[in-house]
Amino acid sequence: MKLKFALRMAFAIAFVTSLTSVSMAQKKVIVGQAVSEKNQVPMHEIDHSAWTALLQKHVNENGEVNYEAFKAQDREALGAYLNLLSTASTRVETTREASLAFWINAYNAVTVEGILREYPTSSIRNHTAKLVGYNIWKDLLLAVGNTQISLNDMEHEVLRKMGDPRIHFAIVCASHSCPRLLNQAYTAENLEAQLVANTQAFFANRENFQYDPNQRQFKLSSIIDWFKEDFGNDQANQLATIAPYLPDQQAYDAAVANSVRVSYLEYDWSLNEQK
Repeated sequence: MKLKFALRMAFAIAFVTSLTSVSMAQKKVIVGQAVSEKNQVPMHEIDHSAWTALLQKHVNENGEVNYEAFKAQDREALGAYLNLLSTASTRVETTREASLAFWINAYNAVTVEGILREYPTSSIRNHTAKLVGYNIWKDLLLAVGNTQISLNDMEHEVLRKMGDPRIHFAIVCASHSCPRLLNQAYTAENLEAQLVANTQAFFANRENFQYDPNQRQFKLSSIIDWFKEDFGNDQANQLATIAPYLPDQQAYDAAVANSVRVSYLEYDWSLNEQK
């Protein structure tokens, strides 16, 4: 009898421990800080120069990140920038450009913070549990104004709904097949030029775009496949959307004419780390 009771107790303790472990694994991680409404400012008043300084120090022209040095030298500085982002109001009116720049920078900075929390790691996908456990895209939240927002919601509920598909070539999920992490902060004043430049750089990379005129075939990044509705309601419109950013006139003409078959390139989720 005592043995049966002991076994039952051991099982119960193990079960409760497993539930506790699951609960802890699923616990949300909040970065930034709580800011009272009276101390919040419009997004166009946020100065992103501190983010530029960090990017210039740790990110090269190809968008590759020196995570080792970033973690060793500038976790505190990144935390201070995230705290600054927290002072932005989500309620006070601002310009569309300032809002886009703010949320692109926020997405990229929180992603870097999420990787630094786990580094060394080989891929963000090591930290995106689907059923049980921590998922960086859902469970890492930035405190902004009167809310806390995940990377998923920044992308799908804010940025995508602003109607500019070029955000997909500006926000970076810390992976090799992502667009390059621009080594300067996006700003309202420079936003259009920055979006054009990074979109052009994305399609100039053969790992993201290939055109075979003999086979009349485009091979496109999987990003276009995953978010195709953001680029247009059919292939003709989708190709017309990306045409201005393609690397040469021949590819542009083929896109505008919709005279190609489209397939999608395999996505490389390995970490966008400087080697």
